[in-house]
Amino acid sequence: MAGLADLPVRTDGKLAENVVHFARALRAAGVPAGPGRVIDAIRAVEAVGFSDRRDFYAALEASLISRAEHRAVFAQVFRLFWRDPRFMEQMMSLLLPAVRGAVPPSAPKAAERRAAEALIEGAEKPPGPRETEGEEVEFDATLTFSAEERLKRLDFEQMSAAEQAEARRAIAKLALPVQPLASRRTRPSPRGRVADWRGTMRAGLRSGGDVEQLVFRARRQRWPNLVALCDISGSMSAYSRMLLHFLHAAANARGAGWAKVHAFTFGTRLTNVTRHLRQRDADAALAAAGREAEDWEGGTRIGEALHVFNRDWSRRVLGQGAVVLLITDGLDRGDPDRLAREMERLHLSARRVIWLNPLLRWEGFSARARGIRAILPHVDSFRACHSIASLEDLSATLSRPDDPVDIMRIRQLLDERQ
Repeated sequence: MAGLADLPVRTDGKLAENVVHFARALRAAGVPAGPGRVIDAIRAVEAVGFSDRRDFYAALEASLISRAEHRAVFAQVFRLFWRDPRFMEQMMSLLLPAVRGAVPPSAPKAAERRAAEALIEGAEKPPGPRETEGEEVEFDATLTFSAEERLKRLDFEQMSAAEQAEARRAIAKLALPVQPLASRRTRPSPRGRVADWRGTMRAGLRSGGDVEQLVFRARRQRWPNLVALCDISGSMSAYSRMLLHFLHAAANARGAGWAKVHAFTFGTRLTNVTRHLRQRDADAALAAAGREAEDWEGGTRIGEALHVFNRDWSRRVLGQGAVVLLITDGLDRGDPDRLAREMERLHLSARRVIWLNPLLRWEGFSARARGIRAILPHVDSFRACHSIASLEDLSATLSRPDDPVDIMRIRQLLDERQ
């Protein structure tokens, strides 16, 4: 809300109609603003008036949205719909393909592309540089990526509403294969390698005391737990929603191999959302998880959240060789020494700790932040999580043992700041 200009609201009696059009733009951007909410918004504006820009913004926000993750979309649609008189030209420029030149284009803000597409839905785009009347343009598709391949490589934060919906459908189909663990307990098996002497003697008693053949046993196999600690702070909100869809698919996949899937969110506090992700419907599951976690898009206290997890939950969910997914950018505001201690304890309690960091999408990434340097020595694998392709790479990582390349990369990042 900071920096909002005076609202150019006209007094010709079309305010209610403009609110209706604004709600339609929100629905096109993915915000469920139904007719009931529109009526409440009009009544709220009538009650507070529109002489003060902050009151007008707050009245519409309180009436039209009910989930914290919709605030970014609401802010961008509001900015483009009510403030900027030349918003159509700006939105058109967001949807046109960018051409690399001497001056680098400014990156769109979070949810700005979704807001742009929602407001110009149905409008004609300006013709491209080669599109003229009566001329057919032929494209050579041999060197172009398909739409599916482009979607896999696209950053979650830069996706439009339609692309996010398509990405969620693709994420729901991803599998998280895992290798079973060999247990100390055994079971009867004709192909086993451990001789079962007691079973052999019992079988001999049935044939008058003669041992006709040896009985063997094989080790039982058990499946580990998957434990996910997902950062939902402001810098991670665009990625944490997609990753929660990913965890929902893993929790409801049949025959995936995991014994149980436990999910926790943290920003300024730790919240257990495991039972919500077990619902079959993904939208209902994430809506319930959003209501349970009240610190969406807030600050980040990774050390305190890990302390609560190690104290209250580690013995319950990390037994029998659990695999931990730590989903965060590592930008912590707390004490780095405490974060290092809690990460060391977490690493000792789990069989494997995989750190998913969206900052790895940048080629020049280096471990400069104190929180990142405190976490790095206590993880077994370090992966990106900004696109569908990165999640597919995670699936391949879980199906194989520790990769020495990851360990060498972690050591290299730590040595860069020595």
